[in-house]
Amino acid sequence: MKNAPLSAGAAPVPIPSRTQFVLEHLTHVILTGQLAPGTALVETELAARFGVSKTPVREALKTLAGRGLVVMSEYKGAAVRTVDAAMARSVYDVRLLLEPEALRRTVAGEADLAAAHQALERAATAGDSAERSLANRDFHRALYLPCGNPLLARMLDDLRDQAALVSSVAWQARPTWEREAAEHRAILARAEEGEADAAAALLREHIEGFVRRAFPNQDGPNQDGETA
Repeated sequence: MKNAPLSAGAAPVPIPSRTQFVLEHLTHVILTGQLAPGTALVETELAARFGVSKTPVREALKTLAGRGLVVMSEYKGAAVRTVDAAMARSVYDVRLLLEPEALRRTVAGEADLAAAHQALERAATAGDSAERSLANRDFHRALYLPCGNPLLARMLDDLRDQAALVSSVAWQARPTWEREAAEHRAILARAEEGEADAAAALLREHIEGFVRRAFPNQDGPNQDGETA
């Protein structure tokens, strides 16, 4: 994948917000695929492009490493995290443990799901896989955020950037938007009908199937050969 150039701000960034400025920009270009997995992130180069010192760049990279989007090595420096089957399964295994229960609690609490509808509409009209990945990330967040347990929601928030990175990479290889949209609509329909257990079960199937289809085992392709 060809990386798009990073652009610096047109005007000097105020000192208190320089780290946030760099952090938000790097997060966007990583999750939208403009910086491919494995791309080296050199502090001096990034500082020059953003028009800042190395300090805010270094702090932003540390934060991204904490979110799982960047890997840092004492000898090799920082790089965009590479997505492979092991990484994807680790992220989705934790989601599988937490997210269906969070949705069950959201439905049981009769939470407002308007944000989930809005996210589905954004996904349907997205111009590319990166935009659709971000919209789908927001859809899932709209389902678990009102679960009533801030700690549970925060744990899932900590995973959502990594999940978006996984999906963006997988969909570039084999996109199946219709299937993804259909699964999301079915989950939301059950949730709005107040069927907490059924909605949670559909979400579990959705999460389980994604990595299995996107990163099939080496012993052969899966039966349908599609991504979720």
